[in-house]
Amino acid sequence: MNLNRAYRLLAAFYTVILIIGVIALMAGGGTLLAPVYLLLGALAVIGLWGYILKRGFMNPRMWRPLAGVLAVGIALQLFIMLTTPLSSAVLTWMLTSSIFSVLLVIMLYHYGNRDQPLWATDEEHVAARQLDNLLTSSSPLKAVTRDGTRENSVKVSKSANGYQASVTRRTQEGQERFEERFQYPETLVFFLEKFTSVTVNDFQPISLGDKSKAQ
Repeated sequence: MNLNRAYRLLAAFYTVILIIGVIALMAGGGTLLAPVYLLLGALAVIGLWGYILKRGFMNPRMWRPLAGVLAVGIALQLFIMLTTPLSSAVLTWMLTSSIFSVLLVIMLYHYGNRDQPLWATDEEHVAARQLDNLLTSSSPLKAVTRDGTRENSVKVSKSANGYQASVTRRTQEGQERFEERFQYPETLVFFLEKFTSVTVNDFQPISLGDKSKAQ
């Protein structure tokens, strides 16, 4: 059995548990907190399938906070097991659920990493391939965009460690500089379009004169 198949079986197991919980709730079982647990469980299962299938579901910003909530739940369960007398059945169930939830927390945390191609749109995939080709043939590249009195100057480069964007924003109030690093070109394209209003078509290779000035 390979790792991917094991992950799929794990996701199927969580899905079955969730379905059983929904059936039990509809039959009148469970506590007042059962709907909350089921909602968190449903979101976690969606994220787990997304992680396994390498597809982006919902918003990437929600998965790491959800992993944090589940981690807090595991800690609370462990605290209860250590401080409260429980029956063998309840203790076994809480211990088993905590063990399985640890793996789920790890997967959801990695799934929530924005720097992955799975979160890119079709347009970003196309732009990322175009930008990567440009950087392969000529790195670094530079683009300058202006909007009224505001100017964004962006330099992007490619190395063995990934991609880097150096941004300079100039306004009448002053100047701001910062750098960001990415592992994948899709995330670089997303960053550029969202935070600098720069597209792939705006880039030009940096001339020798510009490189000497930068040095």
